[in-house]
Amino acid sequence: MTLVLGIGLRAGTSYRELRDLVDRALTGVVGAVESVVTVEGRENEPGLQRLVASLGAQLLVASSVDLADQQVPSPREHVGELAGTASVAEAAVVLSGAELVVPKLKSAGATVAVGVLGPAAPGYSSADREVVHRVIAERRDVRRGFLDKPVDDELLTRVLEAAHRAPSVGLSQPWDFLLIRDVATRRKIHDLASAQRDAFAASLPADRRSVFDGLKIEAILDTPLNIAVTCDPARGGRHVLGRHADPRTVWFSAAIAVQNLWLAARAEGLGVGWVSFFDPAEVGAVLGLPAHVDLLGYLCVGHVSEFAAAPELVRSGWAARRPLSWAVHQEQWGYRGLPGAEPSTTAALRDAAGSSVRVGGGSQVARVVVVDGGSGAEHLGAADVLVVQVGAEKPAADFGVLWRPARTADEAVELGVEVARDLVLQGVGELQVSSVGDSVLAERLTQGIRWGGLACGAAVKGVDEPAAVTDSPA
Repeated sequence: MTLVLGIGLRAGTSYRELRDLVDRALTGVVGAVESVVTVEGRENEPGLQRLVASLGAQLLVASSVDLADQQVPSPREHVGELAGTASVAEAAVVLSGAELVVPKLKSAGATVAVGVLGPAAPGYSSADREVVHRVIAERRDVRRGFLDKPVDDELLTRVLEAAHRAPSVGLSQPWDFLLIRDVATRRKIHDLASAQRDAFAASLPADRRSVFDGLKIEAILDTPLNIAVTCDPARGGRHVLGRHADPRTVWFSAAIAVQNLWLAARAEGLGVGWVSFFDPAEVGAVLGLPAHVDLLGYLCVGHVSEFAAAPELVRSGWAARRPLSWAVHQEQWGYRGLPGAEPSTTAALRDAAGSSVRVGGGSQVARVVVVDGGSGAEHLGAADVLVVQVGAEKPAADFGVLWRPARTADEAVELGVEVARDLVLQGVGELQVSSVGDSVLAERLTQGIRWGGLACGAAVKGVDEPAAVTDSPA
């Protein structure tokens, strides 16, 4: 059996006292201790750390707030006054998901309780699993077909409750939801989105612009309800658990809340469209958002006549979905393969290029220039040019310049293949590839782009070559 120890201790409690108490608690209990759980603030006690090391276990920490929420058999008021929770040892076991088998034992400076982790928790029934996977598969970014029908308050509350149940770093819950029904406000937001749409259209090559002109990018005025989702990156104060090493986790948390909202809305028959054609500061000014709050997402919500069988960008030919096998790496980057399959190295990918997934057939032409020094920005004179920079120094942010700092020749090929495949998925049917510089890495990355394009069914040629390349890589 797998055991969990919950331990409460005073500062300075010795290893020997803890060890004797734990040995007493484990008498007659069969199993190996997998984890030791204590209250936040006691994890650095030398005696506890030595105990955890001697048991070969992992040390986990829980907040006093989370521990106080647990129902335990023997809470003590004076412990609550000292630790912020009426029980540490027993509550720590319960919080871990283990079954409490040895209630709290005490010594002069510590308490310990023992729990048993049962077998793996069961999944849902087959029918319930199908529903979960169905709502994920049928979620759509909806921009057309909204009905002139208000969203019921109870229904909307259920959807917002689903969003509010999202996990968040340190339980900081950094999101808020601003409900917008006023037409005048929505018209101002619509005007801002239209201006951004025009700016993006002007940046596109002519063939890409013609496809974009047929796409609907928002439904701000077509829906009865807009929802602005905000993020307060400092919510929870200074010591939010898990945020200190990567502050981005706050925005990740708010994005998960949006996904929860989206899935719940789909299950309720509501369409949701996420508008991304806006400057957050401009929209924030229209909405009167406080300066310390960031606008994360702007959603158009309402009843729809139908949900499309496939995303609009797929149906319009704007982009294709990336195969899962391209996105799964095993053990180290570049060894791609689905679970249970033999992962493919760069060499295997090159040798199998002729039979790889083929998604070509788009009408867009992309001129790709591989450079091994400088930013390469001087090559961006035309909208259909993409620069791939191989150098070790990261260039200034510019979506016209892809930074691919290959470390080895094999990795350069792999990265080149990936660049080509991703371009084909975005509707590129012809790749015109050239290289500036004579480094081995630039040469190999250029080869990878050629091979990746061919593998996906795109026409590939050099800038000065009159005919497309048709041979497979050897």
